[in-house]
Amino acid sequence: MNRLYKYFLPALIFFMLASVNGFAQGNAEPTADSGDTAWILTSTALVLFMTIPGLSLYYAGLVRGRNVLSVLMQCFAITAMMTVIWLVYGYSLAFSSVGMVAGETNLHSFIGGLDKMFLKGITADTLSGTIPEVLFFAFQMTFVIITPALIVGAFVERMKFSAMMIFTAIWATIVYLPVCHMVWGGDGGFFADRNTFDFSGGIVVHITAGVAALVVCIMVGPRKGYPKTAMPPHNLPMTVTGAGMLWVGWFGFNAGSAVAADGSAAMALVVTQVSAAMATLAWMGIEWIKHGKPSVLGAATGAIAGLAAITPASGYVGPVGALCIGFASGSICWWASTVIKSKFGYDDSLDVFGVHGVGGFLGTVLVAVFASSTFGGNEGGLENYSIGGQLGTQTFAAVIVVIYTLVLTIGILKGVDAMVGLRVDEKEENEGLDLASHGEQGYND
Repeated sequence: MNRLYKYFLPALIFFMLASVNGFAQGNAEPTADSGDTAWILTSTALVLFMTIPGLSLYYAGLVRGRNVLSVLMQCFAITAMMTVIWLVYGYSLAFSSVGMVAGETNLHSFIGGLDKMFLKGITADTLSGTIPEVLFFAFQMTFVIITPALIVGAFVERMKFSAMMIFTAIWATIVYLPVCHMVWGGDGGFFADRNTFDFSGGIVVHITAGVAALVVCIMVGPRKGYPKTAMPPHNLPMTVTGAGMLWVGWFGFNAGSAVAADGSAAMALVVTQVSAAMATLAWMGIEWIKHGKPSVLGAATGAIAGLAAITPASGYVGPVGALCIGFASGSICWWASTVIKSKFGYDDSLDVFGVHGVGGFLGTVLVAVFASSTFGGNEGGLENYSIGGQLGTQTFAAVIVVIYTLVLTIGILKGVDAMVGLRVDEKEENEGLDLASHGEQGYND
């Protein structure tokens, strides 16, 4: 009997406690995964880092010295304005699922509702998958910040600051938010229901920004003296520093879009690096062959082209696909930014369309090919994957978004021009926007 008490009773107590603990865990409220949360916190910081300071420095170094502060100010002001818009109504219109039904097309297939305005009903404990929803809100906020900031590169040195602010607010509201909802808003979204692949924003970010940039630079008109007057970058070290920050930040952009700290995030990180590296070498190689010397600016621009092109594909392709997309983007974006721009004469000052628009479109289409398991892709988890079928899906989405962005951007610019005018006068342009728009100088003699 003593042996019974000595061995059986402790075992019984242990079993009872374990059972109670298991029952409690089985009925506990779901909690955020600490690993996923930590990674998305990091990714959020990385993507914000892409705009301020990454994109800001990249663009600022490319303009003339009398306009350096104006570019930094535009990126800074856009960051502030988009944050407020995202809180007030942007997040709700992009990610509210009210009225959405998978497989059914209705109004909410194109735009969300207003039930999440000011983060209504969302607390620190509200979850979005395995992370707090307020963190998902912040992560996606960094995307709506950088998208209109990209457009800045098309109209530097000549657009009114007031016009830029009004245009950006309206454009983000009626172009970015609906496209974001259709692609990423969840089951029932117009493009989501068609299994459109856009892992990190080839459609949502780069096609919309690139097309808008082309429209803006044409409607605002070229810089005075373009293309006869030489307008070299005033500070290439600043530009290359910004490009490096963008490259590093892009890991948060793409790997963070897995919204988990897992193998998918790791593969997205790897293919991002591979594509950027291959595109850098491709752009350098073309310049080396044509001009006898590879330029630092060309290497930096090639890297951005490779990063833009891999963005929609980063969660679906493997290293072989990344190499091919990187080579294609480095080559085709070079052609678009030099040959095509020169032929048609538009002043896309910092090659937003040539790099982001063309690169984003290219990656959006090529993901259909390289997502195939034949090339090491994961086929998006779809059964009976067909390259031809997915190619049609990707092309359809890309073309529709191009047309949508084109038409609405033209309309917005016409409205802004009627309100405040788009362009500074000739005297202010000659003086430089640093003094004319902000009363400051970037450099003192």
